[in-house]
Amino acid sequence: MMQLITQDHYGEFVEELAEMHRLRYRVFKQRLDWDVESSGDLEVDEFDALHPAYLLQRSPSGRVQGCVRLLPSTGPTMLRETFGILLGGQSAPADPGAWESSRFALDVGHDAPAAAGRIAKATYELFIGMVEFGLAHQLGAIVTVTDVRMERMLRRATWPLKRLGMPCAIGATQAVAGYLEISHQALTRLRQLGELQHPVLWAPIALEAA
Repeated sequence: MMQLITQDHYGEFVEELAEMHRLRYRVFKQRLDWDVESSGDLEVDEFDALHPAYLLQRSPSGRVQGCVRLLPSTGPTMLRETFGILLGGQSAPADPGAWESSRFALDVGHDAPAAAGRIAKATYELFIGMVEFGLAHQLGAIVTVTDVRMERMLRRATWPLKRLGMPCAIGATQAVAGYLEISHQALTRLRQLGELQHPVLWAPIALEAA
């Protein structure tokens, strides 16, 4: 299950958000050894103070095992403030129709169910949740910073990154920035390859409107 948590509902999901920050700590600080800010066993940075939308992906047992953070590109973003070297001399995107994704993290075992391209179904679910979020917000693209390994995975998932510039070494990572298409066609492809034919994203507002 994918869960959307926006600023208006932070208070209802305090423990889920804490689980997400612990997941980010395990992935980015402990596993990847990135130079990220942390508080105890939580990975938190200044962009979490900007009231982003969070997508949380849960295991069958209910554990938060995946996440991604989303912010409008018209405000402060990681690409503009931190990773400008990846823009290839261009200006950072500032488009109401393009939000930035960051802190994409997944913590599943090697025996997790996989789909097309030997990509975990949980990864496809996160991708699909991002597209569903984008369509619901009438976006045309998501802009992101990732590494070249994830870029190859996105290509295998038929959701290729449209680069803004050439990869650059950032720490021990070959990082690259670009756009991901938000469209019904992209959603259909990801659902087919991920073997997930129904909407994956749940949000509290949907229950209130029902």
